[in-house]
Amino acid sequence: MNRLWGYISVIMAMTFFGISNTFNKILLQTLDPIDLAALSYCLAASFLFLVRYSPLKKRLSSFLDTGHDLENFMSPQDYLILFSTALLGIVIAPLLYLNGLKYTTAVNASLLLIVEILFIIIIGTLFLKERFQKKDITAFFLLILGTVLLVTGGNLENFFISYSWGNLLIILAAFFWSIDTTLSKFLSFKSDIILITALKSAIGGLVLLGISISLDLKIQMSLAYLPYLLFVGLFSIGTALILIYLSIRIIGATRAGTLFSLASLFGAVSAFLILKEPFTIMQLFFGLLMLSGVFIFYLNGKE
Repeated sequence: MNRLWGYISVIMAMTFFGISNTFNKILLQTLDPIDLAALSYCLAASFLFLVRYSPLKKRLSSFLDTGHDLENFMSPQDYLILFSTALLGIVIAPLLYLNGLKYTTAVNASLLLIVEILFIIIIGTLFLKERFQKKDITAFFLLILGTVLLVTGGNLENFFISYSWGNLLIILAAFFWSIDTTLSKFLSFKSDIILITALKSAIGGLVLLGISISLDLKIQMSLAYLPYLLFVGLFSIGTALILIYLSIRIIGATRAGTLFSLASLFGAVSAFLILKEPFTIMQLFFGLLMLSGVFIFYLNGKE
């Protein structure tokens, strides 16, 4: 499997993540954020375990075979990394982010999450020895610029971020998500990434469910919202996590992580199509800036 599939995988994953933002807005009308996260990840885990132990497993394993030397075993250290990524990326980071949103604006939150890319690059360069070449700076700049312009609507006055505990919590969430992405590289070369993704979702989902029960939260949801929850659990989490592991395996954690900002673009498009929120020609232009950055990343990697 060539490098193109690595970029296609992360773009598809970010498409699912972007759509989930729209569906989560709808689901939050009837569900508490902790309940929503718990249900989504438990549903994703159930779906992945079902796929893992179904006849589809062999076909999917064949498709996910990238030609790399894959490991067929899990050491105690691997299980420790798996448990750590579940706590960091599924429990701690989302809870920090959701609580941070209470004390800051949505624009600030979107801008602050861009620092996850910086954390990923720093960690990947220092600890994973991943190469980030000088000619990648242009691509990185286009991705950051396009994201900033997209979430501010082109009004750079919105770039000013005042200090608050909410902003600090958002930055901490981005930091934990960056560690999750970086540590995932050590699991991406395991042959059975479907099982790994299922276990990660199950661990995080059960911990969140335990938190919900301890807080005595009541899960009440109309069946009319079920299709949105199914999409989030099956595609935006279950399928997307497998695609992220696949992309990290092919193009590395640093390059894959720098493309996470595409979720903002696909989120804006899905909000326009589903929620009828405004999406202007300028926003389309900002999105094209981001996609041009992805294209430059791909060309540099191909060389």
